[in-house]
Amino acid sequence: QVQLTESGGGLVQAGASLRLSCTLSGFVFTKHLLGWFRQAPGKEREFVAAITWTSGKTWYNESVKGRFTISRDNDKTAIDLQMDRLKPEDTAVYYCAAGYLPREDMNVMTTKRYDTWGQGTQVTVSS
Repeated sequence: QVQLTESGGGLVQAGASLRLSCTLSGFVFTKHLLGWFRQAPGKEREFVAAITWTSGKTWYNESVKGRFTISRDNDKTAIDLQMDRLKPEDTAVYYCAAGYLPREDMNVMTTKRYDTWGQGTQVTVSS
């Protein structure tokens, strides 16, 4: 059974850093796409970043490019999201997600690409 478990959320001040981690279990890793999404109160779930487990290719939302870094940890079987220079508008529940990506030119920013989700972890950035 496929499972995703997030950790690392919290309350920080603007400009600070946080590192989120998503532990994976029950996966067949070939062609698996791993991503981070976030959802603020009253808003739709929004793509943040994604990475392919095999090639390590990455994608980012323009709003986080240059501040956030997604990576995979083969030893821990996890993906991480390093978030630097956090802003109040980054406040949201962050979700880890997994899906299947037959070709790397396909859209990875839609929630429809992902079929497995974690429970979410809260990130709050105060001004």
